[in-house]
Amino acid sequence: MTVPNFISLVRLLCLPIFLWALFGRDSRLAAALILGALGATDWIDGYVARRFNQVSPLGAILDPTVDRVLFIVGLVALGIDGAVPWVIAGLILFRETGIGLLMVVATAFGMERFSVTHLGKWATFVLMFAVPALTLAHSGIAVEDLFLVIGWLLVIPGLFLSYLTAWRYLPAVVEHLRAGRAGRSTI
Repeated sequence: MTVPNFISLVRLLCLPIFLWALFGRDSRLAAALILGALGATDWIDGYVARRFNQVSPLGAILDPTVDRVLFIVGLVALGIDGAVPWVIAGLILFRETGIGLLMVVATAFGMERFSVTHLGKWATFVLMFAVPALTLAHSGIAVEDLFLVIGWLLVIPGLFLSYLTAWRYLPAVVEHLRAGRAGRSTI
């Protein structure tokens, strides 16, 4: 158990708190702040891993898995609550589950693991702030209109970047699948 892996687990364990704030307390404000904090802390585990030489095979799987679980559960919950339009939640969910399933299947068929691209990280970063902003736009706070504008200004380029990276991952998956299979056949 490295410090970055512990951070990833703590982020995952905050998911029930988010759900409780949204549904148990009926507070979109609290839910948005929690989700925003979870998004803002996404980079911390990776930074700690690189800075203190605690990169691990578990962390390479755990961090993106936690990100996807937070995204998927958070978006489904916010869609059910009505804080985020279903069309936006659906577009993000479709991309996230599609890429997630692609990676799982390709890995099962021998794909070599490869790192998330910088563009992919940016897309995730932008969407991790767009979704809380859209939630704040329906939270009853005085500056809802400002967060509505911010949310839409972030979600449109975030969706574009996320689908662009998904498209760019397809040839990378094929390439790494071939490399993984070639590596296994020489052993």
